[in-house]
Amino acid sequence: MGTRMNKYTSSILRNQWFLLLIVIAVISVTTGSINPRFYNINNLVNILEQISVLGVIASGATILIISGNFDISVGASIGLSACVMAMLMKAGVPPGVAVVAGIGVALLCALFVGVNSIVFKAPSFIISLASIGVFKGIALFMTQATLQTIYGEFEAIGLTRFFGVVPLIFLISLAVFLIIGFLLGYSKLGRRVYAIGSNERAAFLAGIAINRNKLVFFAINGLLVGIAATMLLSRIGAAQPSTGAGIELLAIGAVVVGGTPMTGGRGRILGTFFGVLLMGVISNSLNMLQVSPYFQDVTFGLLIIFSVAVSALSRKSS
Repeated sequence: MGTRMNKYTSSILRNQWFLLLIVIAVISVTTGSINPRFYNINNLVNILEQISVLGVIASGATILIISGNFDISVGASIGLSACVMAMLMKAGVPPGVAVVAGIGVALLCALFVGVNSIVFKAPSFIISLASIGVFKGIALFMTQATLQTIYGEFEAIGLTRFFGVVPLIFLISLAVFLIIGFLLGYSKLGRRVYAIGSNERAAFLAGIAINRNKLVFFAINGLLVGIAATMLLSRIGAAQPSTGAGIELLAIGAVVVGGTPMTGGRGRILGTFFGVLLMGVISNSLNMLQVSPYFQDVTFGLLIIFSVAVSALSRKSS
């Protein structure tokens, strides 16, 4: 009996997404029993909209963290990208061209972090930390710290709902999850992500071009950051240098909560999806229960610590 119980426990720890699914269900039932408005269709749609941008960012972060890299300049990159798009649209540039330019900016920002990390053989965490000031400073200089509003000019992506219920931005986020899941699970690129994250030296000896692949990982992350900036701009209709500030920590938290260890080498996009969903449900539940918004940071911090503990237990049981 004890052996069978240990097998069940070990299985749950190895599949952290299943544990998250249970937690999400418990929180939802508890919140709904206290405040039935939680089950209102508008509230559920609101949750999907809230997690959409975070989901795209977390998908890119999943690739980086599994490969043993980090980019905490994502929030500043979103701000710069969104400001570029908004300023171009205000100047009369067609939205499609502005979006391409904004995504290009986010891609360049990600490559800036990746290239400097490789050239100077420095941890990407440190390079991206320094890059926050670079990207934010450029955005502040360009905008002169003023809000760039484009209300009514670029709403299609952010406001479109299929059948009047399903948000387009959530479908975009879901598509990103599926694409990244395919890349990680069924492509050569995905195998290289895990190989480099598990043991970079062994991957090099196996003939994998470490630096070139790292740049590809950062480029994919930059592309997704640009897409997320586009979604966010369309949803709120305005941009400023601080747009997206703090979202990188939530994204990394969602990845860790989803079972991807900070040491890299392991992880699944399915876990990241449920990590993002859990954060959205918790945030919405705290609002529905009229808990102070300041307490949300405490909750997310404790959640990440708990997830690190679960990851440690899963490594111990494997």
